[in-house]
Amino acid sequence: MSDAAPLGALDGVRIVDLTQMLAGPFCTMLLADQGAEIIKVEPLDGDHTRIVGPYHDDDKLRAFGGYFASVNRNKKSIAIDLKRPEGRDLVMRLCDGADAVVENYRGGVMDRLGLGYEALHERYPKLVYATIRGFGDWRTGRSPYTDWPAYDVVAQAFGGVMAITGPDKTTPMKVGPGIGDLMPATMCAVGIVSAILRAHKTGRGQFVDVGMVDAILSLCERIVHQHSYTGGVPTPEGNHHPLLCPFGMFPAKDGFVTIAAHADTHWPILCRLIGRPELGIDPRLANVQDRRANQDEIIAAVSAFTGRRTKQELLAHLGGQVPFAPVNDVRDIFADPHFAARDMIVSVAHPGLQHETRVAGVAIKMSETPGRVRHRAPLLGEHTDRYLAELGLDGADIARLKAERIVA
Repeated sequence: MSDAAPLGALDGVRIVDLTQMLAGPFCTMLLADQGAEIIKVEPLDGDHTRIVGPYHDDDKLRAFGGYFASVNRNKKSIAIDLKRPEGRDLVMRLCDGADAVVENYRGGVMDRLGLGYEALHERYPKLVYATIRGFGDWRTGRSPYTDWPAYDVVAQAFGGVMAITGPDKTTPMKVGPGIGDLMPATMCAVGIVSAILRAHKTGRGQFVDVGMVDAILSLCERIVHQHSYTGGVPTPEGNHHPLLCPFGMFPAKDGFVTIAAHADTHWPILCRLIGRPELGIDPRLANVQDRRANQDEIIAAVSAFTGRRTKQELLAHLGGQVPFAPVNDVRDIFADPHFAARDMIVSVAHPGLQHETRVAGVAIKMSETPGRVRHRAPLLGEHTDRYLAELGLDGADIARLKAERIVA
């Protein structure tokens, strides 16, 4: 890790980051990974995820755990008390020259502090103002639930993904990763970059708003067209697909694998590879709709083959021939050469440790301006002095603000 060249595609873009927890920080992390300067404005006691953990056994400092380290790398931290007028003025001044400000407070909080969209837009017309809220912001469409709080599990339930996820038709299930946060975060990052590009062309910023439940519904676009076109109500399909077969999870001797050989090109190849070539020419299974109508027979035939072999044996036999993957746990991922070749497991320094730890790498690859993990997540207020000095405050001013607990 270093700040050395090559610079990212967003080098020169400055973001004032007023977000906490997962959705907002993941959004700004995506921008930081591509070279944007992220000024993370934290309360004096820090982003609440600093104390969530998990902590490494060797970490005696415990300034933050793995949660915070993972989604706050590449950022700078300044701690300011927004309840104090002088603190709010500092945030306002930080926005001078910034390209965007991002926040994920409950609707109305920033307005009451005098830091809402209208106040900032009046002072800095080119500034992009972005929000992530559970049910969106009233400015872009007032939901009856606009003022309701939300977390990942709320968004997953409300947006529809839980109703089509689960082991059987009657058991909804939460998706493992926090997609109720991560999906709106990703969409908000796209919105911010789009709005900044527009502002650079026109000189006018705008309000960017992503509702968490809206993002989940967008992710679940299939349920909308299924209901609209057929009148049906999609339900959980276990580990197989409601429209395609074979497309799902199958047993192995030491776990599970996935196969997606539903297409006409892959279906006969799979039949040959599992020793059932006659299925590949069976007129009852001639097209996608036929195979879906006879999915029980197909799943049984494929399972009989996969269940007698290990994941690695199946990888060697089926990999590259048909769309195939072992169901990896994190130990498999750490050991697989793909993730090493793609720099998807990255070593980072960690305060309080003599050795590095590892976090997930940058999935967006660019040839000329590659995104990367340049430095670890910041200590609370690690860069307060730097940014206050940029605002013109001298050492005595900064010392007074710290003594009065306006900054840390």
